[in-house]
Amino acid sequence: MLEKLFKLKENGTSVKVEVMAGITTFMTMAYILAVNPNILSASGMDANAVLLATALASFLGTILMALLANYPFALAPGMGLNAYFAYTVVLNYGYSWQIALMAVFAEGLIFIVLSVTNVREAIFNAIPMTLKSAVSAGIGLFIAFIGLQNAKIVVNNDSTLVSYQNFKTDFSSVGMGALLALIGVLITGYLLIKKVKGGILFGILITWVLGILCELIGIYKPNPELGMYSVIPTAFVSFDFSALGNTFGQVFKADFGALKSITEFFVVIFAFLFVDIFDTLGTLIGVSSKANMLDKDGKLPRIKGALLADAIATSAGAVLGTSTTTTFVESASGVTEGGRTGLTAVVTGLLFLLSVIFSPLFLTIPSFATAPALIIVGFYMIASVAKIDWENMLEAIPAFLCILSMPLMYSISEGIAMGVISWTILHLCAGKAKGKVSVLMYVLTVLFILKYIFL
Repeated sequence: MLEKLFKLKENGTSVKVEVMAGITTFMTMAYILAVNPNILSASGMDANAVLLATALASFLGTILMALLANYPFALAPGMGLNAYFAYTVVLNYGYSWQIALMAVFAEGLIFIVLSVTNVREAIFNAIPMTLKSAVSAGIGLFIAFIGLQNAKIVVNNDSTLVSYQNFKTDFSSVGMGALLALIGVLITGYLLIKKVKGGILFGILITWVLGILCELIGIYKPNPELGMYSVIPTAFVSFDFSALGNTFGQVFKADFGALKSITEFFVVIFAFLFVDIFDTLGTLIGVSSKANMLDKDGKLPRIKGALLADAIATSAGAVLGTSTTTTFVESASGVTEGGRTGLTAVVTGLLFLLSVIFSPLFLTIPSFATAPALIIVGFYMIASVAKIDWENMLEAIPAFLCILSMPLMYSISEGIAMGVISWTILHLCAGKAKGKVSVLMYVLTVLFILKYIFL
């Protein structure tokens, strides 16, 4: 049955290889089970409910990838998109998390339409490659910045806006947590240098264990008033999934009366859609090229099924109660282990489903233990700056403005806006717009400018 369903022999693989590849993929991306609840809970969502939604959305999306496209790619709520959800849409724009979920749900529906038509290719081709690389790098800086804040390594300063943590102040709680986060970054970095499978996950677990040891011997002292809690787990498994009711279906209870304007809501949807489209396409092409899955024209066969799986998982994830579900670049780890078919994805998906019973354990993991993961993921994403031609000022300056704006304006969408507007205006002023600025880019530029005028 497995041979008939996944065509193992045709793809030069076996059940054993696929199972090991699926386990490897899960190990490298399981950190999302600890990180996503930590990030989305900042928006007021129940962390336990988010964890369950994260696991279920990952399971559903990954299984759909296996069945619709027969590819060894896994899905989960995307990094960067979860940060945009919590810190920009909810905390910065002031919308409820239910409104944010509705934006994700709507984005998923649009993505479904784009996935079954050729509109997706038109949008993809309209955005310059330089800006695509800049968006990825900017999100990397944004995520790393959030990691530094969550670990309280970077803190508020009334004179300079931000500053480093004064370790002498509240050292036994906040200071110790910041120190452990820095140690965690070094540990995670060392594991990745040594090419340890699941290095990010192991980095989280080792940092957490160090925190437990520090609490046991009295070096680390929990202080809830400062946001520092006990890191010693009181339970390991739970078969009580009632917490999911706190987020499940809440997307349909969004109060649109709280919207400042329908235009801004569409801007939010577009930001989710923009990042999701290019993040998904970039991941699919990048990982599949490593596995030699691209055809002679450099295209990925059955890409429509892969995109459809991603789109359906996004809307379903919003219903469950999590931010945009997307294809994970960590899927490359399973491909490296020999995974070539959807059987790899099935194994990864089943492990995500199994993880729901370990929710009490994941929820005890402190933010200073997950912060190193955010910082390291930021490191991975900023590598895309190497694809930017820094000698070409006409392209490099918009890319720089895009990258710079995301962490400093604390918003992915503002970074995209700065990149699009500056790209179009500079090319027009330089007389280089023909062939470089598409009709869609002109439309986007006008919309972004109108946003700043009227919103």
